[in-house]
Amino acid sequence: MPERLGQVLAAHRPMPMTSPPPTSRPTGHVLAVGTPGPRLDRLTDTLRSTGHEVSHALPGDVDLRVRQAPPDAIVALDDQPPEHGGHDGHDGLEVIREVRAAPAGRALPLLMVTAAPRPTGVADMLRQGADDCVPDTSDPVELAARIEAKLRRVPVPVENLLLDPRTGLYSRQHFLDELGRELQRPVAGRRAGVMAVVEVAETGVLESRLGPRVRREVAERLAGVAEKLGGACDRFGWDDDGRLLMLLPGVDEEAARRSLQKFAGAVAGTRFIVADENVRLTPAIGWTPLAECADHHQAVEQARDAVAESLRHRDLRPVRYAPWMRGAPRRHRRRRPFSLALRPLISALSPVLVLLLGVGVPFVLYQRMYELGWDLGSAMYWVVVAGLLLSAALIVVECLFALDSVDRPEQPAQPYPPASAVIAAYLPNEAATIVDTVESFLRLEYPNDLEIVVAYNTPHPLPVEDTLREMARRDARLVLLHVPGSTSKAQNINAAVSRVRGEVVGIFDADHHPAPDAFRHAWHWLSHGYDVVQGHCVIRNGDSSWVAGLVGVEFEAIYAVSHPGRTRLYGFGVFGGSNGFWRADLLARTRMHGSMLTEDIDSSMRALGEGARIAMDRTLISRELAPTTLRSLWNQRSRWAQGWLQVSLRHLWRALRSPAFTLRQKLGLLVLLGWREVQPWLTLQILPVLMYAVWKAGGPGRLDWAVPVCVLAMLFTLSAGVVQAAFAWRLAVPELRRRKAWFWRYLLVSTFFYSHFKNIVARQACLKEAVRDRQWRVTPRAAKGAANR
Repeated sequence: MPERLGQVLAAHRPMPMTSPPPTSRPTGHVLAVGTPGPRLDRLTDTLRSTGHEVSHALPGDVDLRVRQAPPDAIVALDDQPPEHGGHDGHDGLEVIREVRAAPAGRALPLLMVTAAPRPTGVADMLRQGADDCVPDTSDPVELAARIEAKLRRVPVPVENLLLDPRTGLYSRQHFLDELGRELQRPVAGRRAGVMAVVEVAETGVLESRLGPRVRREVAERLAGVAEKLGGACDRFGWDDDGRLLMLLPGVDEEAARRSLQKFAGAVAGTRFIVADENVRLTPAIGWTPLAECADHHQAVEQARDAVAESLRHRDLRPVRYAPWMRGAPRRHRRRRPFSLALRPLISALSPVLVLLLGVGVPFVLYQRMYELGWDLGSAMYWVVVAGLLLSAALIVVECLFALDSVDRPEQPAQPYPPASAVIAAYLPNEAATIVDTVESFLRLEYPNDLEIVVAYNTPHPLPVEDTLREMARRDARLVLLHVPGSTSKAQNINAAVSRVRGEVVGIFDADHHPAPDAFRHAWHWLSHGYDVVQGHCVIRNGDSSWVAGLVGVEFEAIYAVSHPGRTRLYGFGVFGGSNGFWRADLLARTRMHGSMLTEDIDSSMRALGEGARIAMDRTLISRELAPTTLRSLWNQRSRWAQGWLQVSLRHLWRALRSPAFTLRQKLGLLVLLGWREVQPWLTLQILPVLMYAVWKAGGPGRLDWAVPVCVLAMLFTLSAGVVQAAFAWRLAVPELRRRKAWFWRYLLVSTFFYSHFKNIVARQACLKEAVRDRQWRVTPRAAKGAANR
């Protein structure tokens, strides 16, 4: 065993190993850092005895001494060893930080001499920037050899290298140099280009659990995905916070957006090994065109501002920088004054505007065309008749196909995997129902692990949160996920997607009570090649009011008849927003877009565009609450109608041109997204056509009202409602089939009021979308009577 350095020097005995002759040239200038005293004296003597030139610096004076006489290496003492009352490595860490903070000290070899450190202390010092750590018990020749090794291979900080050897990425400074060179090129030479910053939403959580290595490994994994995809980006870097920096030179904005969107989908759809743990990542991408940046600092700052906005939504969509993002929240960004002024005006005058646009303008047009010799009004009469007949025929055909809907596979094709239920909740609106909902989920039957994730947002703390925390403490299956800053159901779901552990993810609103076997039956579909399965939503508070009872029958017409029949007829289904079960990988790639009022239908269209198969199962039951007042029903259906319009505008034309859809599916999309928007306005044309016919005939008394074709068309149109109500009763769940009076009431109210109510809502939704009035009005939850049962 070698003796302590101090003991050797104090006894003036020869060194255990031969030291360099006194006449030999010093092998290097070493700066010894420490508090004056016996330990520093012994260290200085040891260094000189091994042939080094030695100078001394007190802790706190390192920067000055290094600048005055730059050494070849620094050897520092941990001045407060444990036996003297300090805790291991405390002062040593301060010395390391001081040395590395000095510009001239960042690249110098730094060795720490400590008094019998514990392994954790050594690890801390090495992580903070020490190149080596030796105890006082080291042989003097060993210490000299370690110094010589560092002098032969001088450490270079990563940021001073062109490429980080650990990640293969440009260091931040070199990436900024590349970006600066690109920005200095003449505009005609660089044409276009984009600077993007990628941040991972889960980085903070992962780092707190797995340590600081997470940031480097995440950046490395992201760069690996980008390089594998190829494309426009040929330069990658990363900053000190672990964000990936991407430079896409010479590409236009649309090409850059598509490339970044493809990259985001690939990252979200991949499971990564980070710090030896299997994780799913949510990339948030912000980008800015180089043409709008004066220098590289501005480019990076603008891209970071866009990343912050992208992180709010977690929907994988790359966000382009806009000036309002700099230091101002989205709600305060500058809007067009004209649009802002129109919104309240259109809201107040929407019934008048609908009559003006849908009745007054066509009537005047028919008159003027007739005066010019074109009898457009008469031709329009036949168009309206044909439209009514087509709508009625489609209803009848869907009813017939509903009888032959595809049955659920009796057995799963694979063993039941872990599953997750995501309950999205705006807690102030769900406080009265959320506890009952969670309890119903905890009673579900599933043969593998089933976690229940409540992803919620609230503007202020609520007492029900304490109740939920107590429930989570009692049952580990319940996971509470508060989503700060969330303003939509989509953001809550997106936050939960990367958190869930299941291969199957069921999405539910906070008033849903699924059947005990829901997840088992959903897996029967998914294990046989389907990617999404939509269940049957049943109203459980129909006794609360006549409105709730009306909606209860309507939901049977939708989920027991129309959805299954349409799925069988056109070869695809849609996700209805709740009681839908997704493969976790597809949901991670698809996400929900909070800018869409019907984010469920939008996600369905995007999933179908990727080739996903969506099934509809009317035996997959979940019971929910219906609106109980006409006002709340109006708000709900207004949002639905405007959301469907958004989806039609975004996806219809794209889908009709897409090779991903068959001709049969394109016909279904034309009906689902196209005809549903035309039909409310077409039915309104009955009024201007009749007004035109009366005007042309010279008065209502001269008009023949009993035209056989018109009478037959009217009777057939009315019969479609009767057929749909009959099929809804025939295919309804047992507890509603017993309510025959509800179905008779639905038939009566739907014929003379409700169908027109929904058409009015659809027409006014068009006006709201025209002025971009997309306010989300929450549907109140109220469980009364049957709901409690």
